[in-house]
Amino acid sequence: MNPAADRRGVRRRLGQAVHRHKAVSRDGLTERLFTWLFTGLVYPQIWEDPEVDMAAMELTAQSRIVAIASGGCNVMSYLAANPARVTAVDLNPAHVALVRLKLAGAAHLPSHEHFLRFFGRADTRENLASYARFLRPRLDIATRAYWDKRTLSGRRRVSLFARGFYRHGLLGHFIGAAHLLARLFGVSFRTLFEAPTIEGQRRFFEEKLAPLFERRSVRWLTGKPSSLYGLGIPPAQYEALAGGREMRVVLRERLERLVCGFPLKDNYFAWQAFARGYAPGAEGPLPPYLKRENFAALQARASRIEVLNASFTDYLRCQADASTDRYVLLDAQDWMTDAQLNDLWTEITRTARPGARVIFRTAAEPSLLPGRVDDAVLARWDYRADESRAFAALDRSSIYGGFHLYVFRE
Repeated sequence: MNPAADRRGVRRRLGQAVHRHKAVSRDGLTERLFTWLFTGLVYPQIWEDPEVDMAAMELTAQSRIVAIASGGCNVMSYLAANPARVTAVDLNPAHVALVRLKLAGAAHLPSHEHFLRFFGRADTRENLASYARFLRPRLDIATRAYWDKRTLSGRRRVSLFARGFYRHGLLGHFIGAAHLLARLFGVSFRTLFEAPTIEGQRRFFEEKLAPLFERRSVRWLTGKPSSLYGLGIPPAQYEALAGGREMRVVLRERLERLVCGFPLKDNYFAWQAFARGYAPGAEGPLPPYLKRENFAALQARASRIEVLNASFTDYLRCQADASTDRYVLLDAQDWMTDAQLNDLWTEITRTARPGARVIFRTAAEPSLLPGRVDDAVLARWDYRADESRAFAALDRSSIYGGFHLYVFRE
């Protein structure tokens, strides 16, 4: 494998998804900056709620899922529902390597304690010994090469699991920068975790966080699309997220929901945002795949997940008619042109079994498909508007405007 050629291929595929303007234009330059940033590790943890996903998909033992991999928390968690097969695809090779490492951990680490220490705590040198003994010998060549590679610091990438993995990656660094900014304004998130009730959480938001959005520096920062690249939001999605409003107003609303929408004891997304890791102890809120009661299922079913460095549409193009019944698009459609959306939904419709379900999220509240996907294609799908709103209300990550469920009519 030629690493330089591989990186060029990744950037080319990402460019096809993100680039809308000429490289010499201001918009084109910002798009290419995002593409460059997105070729490394972006999401140590995925920010879509897997429990909402599983409820919306109504998984059965016959379900065959195609999903965007991202950080892998969702596809790993789906194994708890016992689907027949999961294919995880992603344009980012770092995400592919991360999910394959998690699968190796589920299959080969000797206990839940080892697994939780490695992928949940992710901050002790004992994980490096576990990697060498249990994981490295069982990884494919490309994945082993990724985690063994030394960065500019001289450390191997796998050392992140001894140094606080969730503080790294593009999202981890973004959250760290947000914490630094908050400290500069005298805000400490430690007091948030002392709030015993939703009322206490709301009081923290109103007294400590809401005033920050009135500061001139925060207005200036949030008004620049590049300021949100750390959230994995490209320029086109920034526009959708803003929806014609000031970005600071939208971010204030989303942050308010993250702080106040759910008790902290139930919301591991809030712990990641405000404590930069999961709650200490095995009894705190965790993604389903990290919970003790699901570890045996992960061990038994890890081989059901296939992880590919490919685009969703290109993968489907190679599949047989009526071969899949669950599709998980995350928020990727926010990035797409009309032509890309139509290409994607043509392949989803061709490969869908009767009763197939598609779920996705959007930065803005409404579904983005009407008026953009061909009416003849969209007419074959039933949009479950009421269910979509209900699932959106349950999504603990709180950062998306809408959750959407479509069910195949034929």
